[in-house]
Amino acid sequence: QPSTVDISLMSIRVGKIMKVWRHENADGLYCEEIDVGEDAPRQVVSGLVKYIPIGEMQDKIILVVCNMKPSKMRGVKSYAMVLCAKNADKSKVEFVKVPDGAKIGERVTFKGYQTIDGLGYLNSKKLKVIMPDLKTDSSGVATYKGVPFTVSSGICTSNFADSEIS
Repeated sequence: QPSTVDISLMSIRVGKIMKVWRHENADGLYCEEIDVGEDAPRQVVSGLVKYIPIGEMQDKIILVVCNMKPSKMRGVKSYAMVLCAKNADKSKVEFVKVPDGAKIGERVTFKGYQTIDGLGYLNSKKLKVIMPDLKTDSSGVATYKGVPFTVSSGICTSNFADSEIS
């Protein structure tokens, strides 16, 4: 188990939303089935109803934190977290954009940080240390401590510059 808490502990993968529907017990939540390159899609619950129309969710290529501890949200279990950028006043939210050509299930890498697999779930203490350093830079590039989110086909971005990613 590594002693430093950094982005190498977070398994961020490219995913594709295969199916999306409104959560039956919560107006602000969607339930999604997301293909992250495993045997079966993962069920994920996300609070994006007021930000992203359901029609823009289907078949979207997105980034997914895959080693979150599964949690129940209003009775539905969620097995991952989608990554979104927020504008300055948090009135707008969008998925972090994945460049064309990225492969479903591919792990996002960060130059200078090793990719560690098989660590199990990321606990909330470690998550609280890592998450504040996920931001877009002044050009809208998604970064961890200034290092771009990188996939085989390029770097991940957002329309929002200097914004929080969560």
